Amino acid sequence: MAKENKVTIKIPRKLYDNLGKITDDTGFNSVTDFIVYCLRDIVYEVKERDDKKLTEKDVNSVKKRLKSLGYLE
Repeated sequence: MAKENKVTIKIPRKLYDNLGKITDDTGFNSVTDFIVYCLRDIVYEVKERDDKKLTEKDVNSVKKRLKSLGYLE
């Protein structure tokens, strides 16, 4: 069986617990699935920009989304 190409990312327990509460009534099977969905959404949004370079507005938008997910303070 092929080894999956995954890594572990550590997040604060309180954030994980809060995400668990959010995902209880959704179609997500786990907190991990929800986090992967959110991060893919961010990456897709950034990649879809016409301009190859991130503008200051783009950087601030990504920071704001990461902060709302608890990855930045």
